[in-house]
Amino acid sequence: METKTTSTWLERIEPITREVIAPAAAEIDSTGAFPRAALTAMGKAGLLGLISSREVGGLGEGHRAAMQVVERIAHECASTAMVVCMHYCGAAVIEAFGQRNVREALARGEHVTTLAFSENGSRSHFWAPLGTAVSVGNGVRLDAKKSWATSAGQADSYVWSSKPLAANGASTIWLVPAKSAGLSIPMPFNGMGMRGNHSSPVDAEGVIVGTDAMLGADGQGFDIMMGTVLPYFQLMSAAISLAISEAALEKTIAHLTRTRYEHLNQTLAEQPINRFYLAKMKIKVDLLRTLLEDALVALASGRADAMLRVLESKAAAGEIATEVTDQSMRLCGGAAFRKEVGVERNFRDARASTVMAPTADALYDFIGKALTGLPLF
Repeated sequence: METKTTSTWLERIEPITREVIAPAAAEIDSTGAFPRAALTAMGKAGLLGLISSREVGGLGEGHRAAMQVVERIAHECASTAMVVCMHYCGAAVIEAFGQRNVREALARGEHVTTLAFSENGSRSHFWAPLGTAVSVGNGVRLDAKKSWATSAGQADSYVWSSKPLAANGASTIWLVPAKSAGLSIPMPFNGMGMRGNHSSPVDAEGVIVGTDAMLGADGQGFDIMMGTVLPYFQLMSAAISLAISEAALEKTIAHLTRTRYEHLNQTLAEQPINRFYLAKMKIKVDLLRTLLEDALVALASGRADAMLRVLESKAAAGEIATEVTDQSMRLCGGAAFRKEVGVERNFRDARASTVMAPTADALYDFIGKALTGLPLF
């Protein structure tokens, strides 16, 4: 449920962003370090329990709050924002279907979770796991090769998908403790952008969980993915892209207004062609913010086009972020290749959205199907 405590949680994230996240962003990008200090600070401030219900001690917020928190973080560090995004996605599932003790730990900020949906065999078709779940004695054996899991080796649990245990359906969801015997990370993450988000493969070989680890009913995984996870992920991912775009725009404006052609006694901003492209960047950023606001309104009001807007949000955001950061690199010229200008990190981070499942191409296909009355799956 959305509440009227906007100032409270935005006030809580602001000093953390300013004092913890922003100062560490360049180092995280350079070394690929996990943003543990940011998560610790957010946990102490109650922000890891942002969408946990008040019944278990959380803040009881929803899509808008989650989106605005990750947007604020992503303005300084997209790696940290993606880690928090995936935590909130997993937390939404646990809050809806998990056991009370885990829900309370999330609300207290003592538990970090993440999603483990995508697999080697089905790639970006995250809704179609190939990993198995088999009854063994009083438990369930899970085997899978997950292609990507943000916060791999760092989170306390994985919200995990498999083929159904016995029921019909595309998948079943489980809560898998990260320290379970049989889990391994074949390789560390060393990516082009969002370098601190630790999105590594995770293998499960003979991992045993209790039957009470099932989140929702057997075979209900697809519905949980589409109804609970997808709106949160799409909107937060789009918010991250928006923040990256706005950060690049601000840095570009600063560069154009401060850098001079000494022989002409003019700034770069006084060149008409630079202002032309800067204006295009600003328009794209504003268009994206307007679309995301409408998506939130559609979702909150139950509008008939809500899912269409949710699908459009990440597709548009990923494309706009790549276009805006590309233009930022061009306008900042050779200086953009130096780390101190900052736009090259935005340029790299922006590329993640279009290739992260559901990819931009998959979303375009879904949108086209929705517009022509075809089933999405």
